Amino acid sequence: MSDLAQSTTGLSLKHPMAVAWVLALSVSLANFDVTVVAVVLPAIRDELGFSISATAWVMDAYSLAFAGSLFAAGALADRFGRRRMLLLGNAGFALASLLCGLTWDGPSLWFARALQGVCAAFYITGGLAAISLAYPPSDNAAHANHGRARAFGIIGVTSGAAMALGPTLGGFVAAGFGWRWIFLINLPVCAICAWAVRRVIAESRDEEGRALDIIGVVLLTLAIALPVQALLHSDGAPVWRWFATGAGVLFGIALVRQQKRRAKPMLDPMLFRRREAIGIGCLLLSLSAGYWATLIYLPLYLLAAFGLDVERSGLAMLCATLPMLALPPVGVWATQRYGWQATFTGGLLLLTAGLTLLAYAAFTGVSLWFALGAMLLLASGAGVSNSQVSGALVALAPPDRAGMASAMATTLRQAGFAIGIALLGAVSGGVNYAAAFGVAAFAAALGAAAAALTLKRILT
Repeated sequence: MSDLAQSTTGLSLKHPMAVAWVLALSVSLANFDVTVVAVVLPAIRDELGFSISATAWVMDAYSLAFAGSLFAAGALADRFGRRRMLLLGNAGFALASLLCGLTWDGPSLWFARALQGVCAAFYITGGLAAISLAYPPSDNAAHANHGRARAFGIIGVTSGAAMALGPTLGGFVAAGFGWRWIFLINLPVCAICAWAVRRVIAESRDEEGRALDIIGVVLLTLAIALPVQALLHSDGAPVWRWFATGAGVLFGIALVRQQKRRAKPMLDPMLFRRREAIGIGCLLLSLSAGYWATLIYLPLYLLAAFGLDVERSGLAMLCATLPMLALPPVGVWATQRYGWQATFTGGLLLLTAGLTLLAYAAFTGVSLWFALGAMLLLASGAGVSNSQVSGALVALAPPDRAGMASAMATTLRQAGFAIGIALLGAVSGGVNYAAAFGVAAFAAALGAAAAALTLKRILT
């Protein structure tokens, strides 16, 4: 049995959901910085003189650092204290945000974004572990399970709202004060998070938790980073591109073999021994590459095709983000009524249709209204599916692997996001957005096929 040590320094507020709201604020800040940058990428590109690959690294530096640090952050939080690591991540995120706001060239911005990604991993792992302890499951008390469901629901809704409203809020802030302020506004939010976490979150740690797997973290990072690097430098020597891609695949195989040999792996390949789990993994990658990566290139497309400035682009992006906030309840209802296979297949087909129409709009130069309609359609497909997919992977895992399955789902999302950004950037070359959206549509279609072929009519 592990020794769960808890301190009494956390002074809980009276409201039973106080812990949930505090942790939701922290987790949402990490998610907010994923999408808020999208709308200001044209301004960053123009001021710092970025190429399309350099612009893509503004996003991929964050995603790669996040994915590579996730499991290490979980192990450190278990061993040294979840609240301590959450506060450390908060302080580091504030410092990284300040560095982003003061950046002077590409390398300095990429470094600061990578530091943000590392600290975001501590936000996510520390926050989710803390909320699991604050609202434990109970077989004998229905009200306890209801409180746990409410707590995770609060985090889900606030995180979704942060990601959905990020481009629009970022557009307003950048239009009024400049793009650097989308990072600097994180500082007062981080200060509020630090005060609230100290006030309401009790310390906890697992003295017999997982050991820090440095080799596994390095292998995971290289398996994702090398193919991304190859895609982002598609104008380089073909030999290097194939070498980097092949090396990434070999590092991925080495990671699987290394994890199988560990008594307590940071990720268990056996989670994917079922056909349904493989299908859900494909869906996570497909949604990230098809929807979230497209979200990054939409402001660049809106500027190039219609001349929309940062503020108007932020408003236009609501068509591609608000359904992600409004439609998750529809996804819950659909999975309860029709099951995973029908819901996920239908959602990914809607995403495919919207991306196909968007590619047509970019190719033919039709009206802005047509493009906005396509954005609304693709976001509707993603909105029905996105919030249910991670939970599906957790539901397929054994109870003692639920935490690992959740971390694996997040890692797959970030890996798909990073690879999708690189792939769409390589295909578009900074000008051919029709090709980029077409590739995204193909990724979504693969997800729809995976859902139709691997999932059963599983009801939730």
